[in-house]
Amino acid sequence: MKYNVSEIAEVIANRRTIKPEHFSEREVHKELIEKLLNAAKWAPTHGLTQPWRFKVFLKDGLPKLSAFIDQAYQAFSKADFNAKKRDKYLNRIARSSVVIMIGMERQESEKIPEIEEVLSVGCATQNICLLATAYGLGTYWSSPKFLYSDTAREFLGLNTKGKCLGLLFVGYPNSEWPKGQRKPVEYFSEWVNEEK
Repeated sequence: MKYNVSEIAEVIANRRTIKPEHFSEREVHKELIEKLLNAAKWAPTHGLTQPWRFKVFLKDGLPKLSAFIDQAYQAFSKADFNAKKRDKYLNRIARSSVVIMIGMERQESEKIPEIEEVLSVGCATQNICLLATAYGLGTYWSSPKFLYSDTAREFLGLNTKGKCLGLLFVGYPNSEWPKGQRKPVEYFSEWVNEEK
C-alpha cells in the first residue's frame, strides 16, 4: 500500500469537535495554520472552481474579529438580543489561539450548482480538521445564523454570490482527547447487488 491505511483511518475516527472552552493557552503557530490551509486546497472541487476562502485571525487579529462578531450579532438579533449568547461567541474567540472564518466564493457564471460549491468548502474544512487532529489540535466549526448575512459576506470580502459558512476555532485541548461514538455501518447504509 502507498500509505499507512490504519493510521489514516485512525485520524479520521479520532477527529473530534472540541469547543474553545476546552482549549489550553498554548499558542498555535502561523506555520501550522499554513499547513492546515494547504491541506484544504486538495478538497474535491467540481470544475476546479476552488470556492473556499479563509480569513485567519490570530494574535492582534482576534480583537478585530470580536468587534465584528459583536456588531454583526447585535445587528442581526435586534429585539431578540441576548447578551449571554453574544458573550459566548466573544469568549470563544478569546479562548482560541486561531479562528478561521470560512467562506464560499460563488462562481460568477454559476455553471457549477451552488450546493456543489458549498460541499467543496465543507470538504476543504474537513481536510483542515483531519490534519489538525493529526497535529493534536482541537477544532470547533460554528455556524450561527447571523454569519449567513450580507454583513459577514462583505467582511470576508466575498462577491455578492458568496457566503460565509461559519467560524473554525483552533487550539490545543487542555485535557485528554475526547472519546467518540458512532452508529455501526448497518444503521446508515444499504447494500445492493445482483444476487438479491
